[in-house]
Order: sequence, then C-alpha cells, then structure tokens
Amino acid sequence: LLSGMGHVIVSEGLLDKAFIEARTEGLTDWIETVKTCTPALTETITGVPAQLIIDAARRYAKSGASMCAHGLGVTEHRWGSHGVIALCNLALATGNIGRPGTGINPLRGQNNVQGASDMGCLPTYFAGYQNFDDPTLAAKHDAITGRPLPRQRGMKTPDMWDAALEGKLKGLWIIGYDVAQTDPNLKKVREALRRLEFLVVQDLFMTETAQFAHLVIPGASFLEKDGTFTNLERRVQRIRKVVDPPSGVWPDWQVVSQVSTRMGYPMTYAHPSQIMDEVAGLAPLFAGLSFDRLESPDSLQWPIPSADHPGTAVMHVDRFPKGKARFVGVEYLPPGESPSEAYPFVLITGRILQHYGCGAQTRRTDIMRVVDADVLEMHPEDAARMGFHDRELVRLISARGEAVLPLAVSERVQPGQLFTSFHFPASEVNVLLSSSADESSQCPEYKVSTVRVERVEQDELDSEDEAELRQMEIRLIT
Repeated sequence: LLSGMGHVIVSEGLLDKAFIEARTEGLTDWIETVKTCTPALTETITGVPAQLIIDAARRYAKSGASMCAHGLGVTEHRWGSHGVIALCNLALATGNIGRPGTGINPLRGQNNVQGASDMGCLPTYFAGYQNFDDPTLAAKHDAITGRPLPRQRGMKTPDMWDAALEGKLKGLWIIGYDVAQTDPNLKKVREALRRLEFLVVQDLFMTETAQFAHLVIPGASFLEKDGTFTNLERRVQRIRKVVDPPSGVWPDWQVVSQVSTRMGYPMTYAHPSQIMDEVAGLAPLFAGLSFDRLESPDSLQWPIPSADHPGTAVMHVDRFPKGKARFVGVEYLPPGESPSEAYPFVLITGRILQHYGCGAQTRRTDIMRVVDADVLEMHPEDAARMGFHDRELVRLISARGEAVLPLAVSERVQPGQLFTSFHFPASEVNVLLSSSADESSQCPEYKVSTVRVERVEQDELDSEDEAELRQMEIRLIT
C-alpha cells in the first residue's frame, strides 16, 4: 500500500526535490522498488481501491505538512519493519520530516513502552539507544558500574522460548508481562515456562503467567510509586506517588535494587531521581534531564543534551544522526501464512475499546457489564455461506490448536477475514497464533494466522458450557 502511494508520488512528480537533494541519499534504489507498484496492482493485493491510493498520495505530498501515525496494525506482521521503513521513505520523498506537523509517530501499544526502550530494555542497546557493540561505550559503562558488563547480546522474547525449550535458558524474571496469555503460539510458550528451573513473576495481579511462577513478587501500581513515563512524542513526564503501597510491596526499581545488592552488586539508590541522574551521566540523549527539571515545565522532550537545553520539540530539523537520511527500498513480501484449503480464513487479533491488554485490569471493573467475553467477528457473506448466526458458538482451528468463541456477524471485517480480541484467558485465542515474527524486531505476527471455522454442536457442550452460555450477554460493538 505504501509503495503504491510512493509510485503515485514519483509518477506524478510530487517529490520534494530540494529536500531530497540536501538531506537524503539512495533515491534511485527506492524509485526502482516502487515503479512496479501501480495503484491497480496495489488494489489487487491490499483490497484498497486504486483511486483512494491515488487520492491519499496526492494529499500527503501536497498538504505542506503531513504527519504519519501508525499503530500495531503496521508492526505486528512478519515484515512489519518494512512497513515502517516504507513510511519513512514517503516522509523523505515529500520532505515531511524535520518540521512542525510532520514526521512519523508510532502509537505505542502500552503505557511507557517508549520509556522502557529509552532506558535500555532492548537487548541490543544501552540506555539512550547507544550501540551495545561499541567498545568505547562499553568501557564507559564498566567505569561507572565498577565492573565489566556482559559483552554478549541479550535475547528477544521469541529467542527466550526457544532457549528454554532447548535447556539453554534456566531462569527468567518477568515484570508486568502476561506472556502465558498474550504471546502467540501459547502451547509453545507455556511449555517453555514449565521447562524453566526458576521463574519469577512480578505483577499487580495473579495473572496466567504468575500461575507458572516459582516465586511471585507483588508489584506497585503507578499510583504507588515515583518515576517518569515517556510517551510517543519523546515527552518525559513525572509520575508522583499518591498512596503508599500495601505493607511488603515495593516499587519495581527498589525490588531490582535489593536483589542486585544481595547478589553482590550494590545498588544503593534512595530515590528514583538518583537513577535518572545516573542515566544522564551515561546517555547523551538525557544528559540534561533530572527530576528537578521536570518540576517546571512539567515535561521535556528528548534529546536534552545539557542542563540548560529546553528539550527538542521537533527532531531532524537540520540533520539526521548520520548526516543524510537514506532511502531503503522494500518490496512486498507475503505473510508467514497464507490461506489454504485446510485453513481458508485469515485471523486478525487485536484489542477492543473496552478492554486493555491481557484484561487483568479491565476485567476487574464495571466495564464487564458491557463486554464480558472475546467475540469472533465474521463477515455476513461468510456467515451466510456457512450457515452461522449471531451468538452461536464456533470452533477455530489452526495448525497449532483450537479455541471456542461466540460469533458476531459483522461488516467490520472483510470476506475471508476474522477478528477477535485476546482479553479473556478462557478463550485461549493465542493458542491459535503462529510463531511467525518480524525478522528484524522479532515482533510477533499477531495480524495474520490462518484458521478454519467449525460449528460447535449441541451434544459437544457439557452442562457447565450451557450454563455459561445462558448467562453470557454478548453486546456487539459496531
């Protein structure tokens, strides 16, 4: 789709030639990859009408200031990184970057995902996105910590499951992440959890993942601790404790500090502001950031290279980190699975308005009066062809497992596609999903798994199922 827009921008002469000449390189390579992506061809692959593609490309290129905002629907694919690169190509081609009202904004899937990434939770970077493989940076960290840091790269989540199944990963500490409900191919994930010799889960709730733990550490909520959150526009904001946590419950940073100290590396922080001060000394992006500076104004946008720097409202105004930005041509590649005779439907999973993530929080609120179950949405044409009706129980079957869900006939999905959420443990939707993941980020392909759908016959239901069905009140969200 994005390459189709690029084709229109190139063929209609909508390129920002001055910006491209001054700020970019590699244009020819990109043009080669988009020249065959005509709107007509793009329509056959995506289902988006060719005229809409043409109109969108023209408006994006001609507006004077266009901004891209993308969610998990772009990234949760086998080639999700390619989608983000394609967005970058469009921004570079039209000069829609480095000015107010332009740029590319990822709508992060969880609160403070940006902040966690910024602080070095990615296994290939130090805080501030400093390259783990840079020996100079590693030596700098060694000097501050007083001992050599590990030089081997860490593992991303899918790699951890493989390592656990192979007996190479013995222990795991999971903080605020319900992998036993939300990761794909749940049979594999749960078996990996069982194989661990020691699993620690630190969370607010006794989640599905906590059921596997050898040790459960209670977590403190955002109302019970001090710290910072960072949002999609790189804005760092203070959070302030409103109430004390229950007796015996510590903020996350304090738990980690205590464990580290008892294992031989003292972390003697008295307050999270001291952790921020340490980060400022290690990461140039945050060199001018401190808790004191977040009092007035109440937020700052990084990079903040010095104590008197006002923060950076717009990135890449004059230059890119490596001088010029480079176009990277990306071609359309198929998903990890495609429909077949055995599995003719494409299942898309995601969230609905009323529930959040694994549902551990929202399932404990009155919103349950509105939505109390995951529901499978199917297009009316498919439902009529298969003889299905609203509220009927159906069984989804994939190459990895099966799940039973109530059906909602809905025009929100296209023929041949299905949609459901994953907010309720009982549905076990993620048992169906493949382990296919983006080859760069390892982000799972939650948006494409192939399944077939079968009717659940009355004689297959036990008395418990029937009682639950009688009580279930499905409200279709349209």
